[in-house]
Amino acid sequence: MRMNYFEFFDLPVGFHVDEAALRQQYYRKSKQYHPDFYTLSTVQHQEEMQALSTLNNDAYKTLADPDRRMRYILELHGLLGEAEQTAPLPQAFLLEMMELNESLMELEFEFDPARYEQALLELQNTENQLYAAIVPILNRYPVSENPESDLLLVKEYFYKKRYLLRIRENLSKFAAH
Repeated sequence: MRMNYFEFFDLPVGFHVDEAALRQQYYRKSKQYHPDFYTLSTVQHQEEMQALSTLNNDAYKTLADPDRRMRYILELHGLLGEAEQTAPLPQAFLLEMMELNESLMELEFEFDPARYEQALLELQNTENQLYAAIVPILNRYPVSENPESDLLLVKEYFYKKRYLLRIRENLSKFAAH
């Protein structure tokens, strides 16, 4: 069984973490488990410390990044598989994105700075609206009247955000113009 990163750092599970406490725990454990301090130990003990040092680094990278942390919490609840890359998005969302995708295709054929800026603005507005809608759920987690439903909404947000990230990456290709 994989060690729970929140337990490893003695932090409450949540979409928001106390960054100072996380950093403090990370540095404390870095000193505690650093392999250089165990060069005279048995091979088995050196391997254990190396594994704990690796766990410390992986846990910190995951919990320090809001997107990775969100993915991790969804994985903890069995809502995302490690191999799962995409999920079906609501049809209404995809229809909303049609216009933005059409703008991308137009930019690909003929770059227009004004259309580029408009597409960026639309993308930013969509990202802001999605985030504003999910913030109350993220803030109250894990205390909720319906945690399963809330987590499904977070999962949907996670995939919408990833979809928008791909659009942003495609738009960035045009930034050189």
